Amino acid sequence: MISTLAGRYSPSLLSILRIYVGLSLLQHGTAKILHFPSVPMFANVDISSLMGVGGLIELIGGTLFIVGLFTRPVAFILSGFTAVAYFMAHAGKSFYPILNGGELAAVYCFVFLYFVFAGPGPLSLDAIRESKTA
Repeated sequence: MISTLAGRYSPSLLSILRIYVGLSLLQHGTAKILHFPSVPMFANVDISSLMGVGGLIELIGGTLFIVGLFTRPVAFILSGFTAVAYFMAHAGKSFYPILNGGELAAVYCFVFLYFVFAGPGPLSLDAIRESKTA
């Protein structure tokens, strides 16, 4: 019974996971670039700084990921982006992600990598584009 339910709802849950992860990443970009929500450590981010460029990647990539447009290439870029973020900001503090504060960046990296191979799911602009070309 569980495997039947899993098979039935798996594509839709893939889309829901994509949307949630995209929203989670997007809030990092909006905090850095649009200053909403207001996060004290992102209050003075210069758009031309490394953190500002990261905020733009999060803002644009998160938006594309939420709507499921160019999902695979965007996921590939975001996977690499979050891997670099992990190694630049966290890995030097400790080998263990729990000690270096990098669990979220590491999880993002692997979730985005999963979407490179799994695709966006049925609730996406990519799925709509594919159905029109088929």
